[in-house]
Amino acid sequence: MPYKEEWHLGSSGRMEEKAIMKISILIPCYNEEENARAICEAVKDMLKKELPDYDYEILFIDNKSTDNTRGIIRELCREDPKVKAIFNIKNFGQFNSPYYGLTQSDGDCTIPLCADFQDPIELIPEMVHKWEEGHKVVCMIKSRSRENKLIYFFRSIYYWLVHKMGNVKQIKQFTGFGLYDRSFIDILRKLDDPTPFYRGIVAEYAPDHLEIEYEQQKRRAGKSSNNFMTLFDAAMLSLTSYTKGILRVATFGGFIMAIISLIVAMVYLVMKLTRWYDFPVGQAPMVIGVYFIGSVQLFFLGFLGEYVMSINQRVIDRPLVIEEERINFTDGI
Repeated sequence: MPYKEEWHLGSSGRMEEKAIMKISILIPCYNEEENARAICEAVKDMLKKELPDYDYEILFIDNKSTDNTRGIIRELCREDPKVKAIFNIKNFGQFNSPYYGLTQSDGDCTIPLCADFQDPIELIPEMVHKWEEGHKVVCMIKSRSRENKLIYFFRSIYYWLVHKMGNVKQIKQFTGFGLYDRSFIDILRKLDDPTPFYRGIVAEYAPDHLEIEYEQQKRRAGKSSNNFMTLFDAAMLSLTSYTKGILRVATFGGFIMAIISLIVAMVYLVMKLTRWYDFPVGQAPMVIGVYFIGSVQLFFLGFLGEYVMSINQRVIDRPLVIEEERINFTDGI
C-alpha cells in the first residue's frame, strides 16, 4: 500500500482509522560518496520538520559507482528501513536509471532529487502543498543558475531550439526536478520505451503541469560526471525523440540548394555558349560548390545517422536497467 494506517480519537469519541499519505524521494547516484549521507540526512530532517504528517521513503538508485557511494548507501539502509536502494549492474546512463527509479517508487507522489544539492530540498514542502491543492505534476524551472554562465547560455539556446523545432512543446530549463503524482508514475510504468527522455515525456503526457521557478545551486561537493559526450547524448536523444525539424530543414534545404545549383549551372552554360573565348570557366566556383554542398550533405547525414541509431536502440528493446541488488524492499514494488 502507498500509505500506512494509524488510529486516532475521532470527534465521536471512538478510535478511527486514518490513512497517512506517503512521499517518495528518489536520489539517483553516480560517484556521490561525498554527498550521499549528507543529502539523505538533510532530506529526512526536512521531512520530519516541515511535513510531519506524511510517511516517506528515500530511494537511492546507484548507476555502478566506482567510489564508496554504495558502501555509504548500505550503511544508510541498515540504519533506517525507510531508506531503500537499487544497485545497477552497470552504468545505464543519465536517463534510464532515474526513469527506472521513478517506476520503482512506492509513494503517493515521487520527487526526484539530485544527490549534489543542486536541487534545493527546501522547495519540497512548496511542491507538496501544490500537490495537495490538486496539481498532479509540478515542474521546477531554472530561472537562474549558479553554474558556469557559458554553459547556462548554451543550455538556454538548446532548450529554445528543441522547443521551437519539436512536435511536442518542451519545457524550457526543466531538468526533471519536480513532483509527480502516483497516477503519472503509473503512466511511466506503462510506457514501453527502452531509451526514455522523461523530460519530454512530462511535456507530452502532463500538459497541465504547474511550473515553479527556482535558482539552481552549485554542487555541494565532488565533481559532476557530466561531460561533453553525456550532454551531447542528452541533446541528441531529445532531438531524435521529439523533433522533426532537422529532417525538414534537410529536405527543404536540399531542395533550395538544388534549385540554386541548377540556376548557377544554366547561367554558366549560357555565358560560356555566348562568349566562348571571352569567358573561361575557372576551377574556383566548381571547388567551392563541391565543398559547400559536400559539407552540407555530411552534416545532415550525421543527423540522419542519429535518428537511425535512435531507431536501432528502440528496435533492439533492451531493458531500462538490470539490477544487481536491491535493499529494504518488501513484496511488490
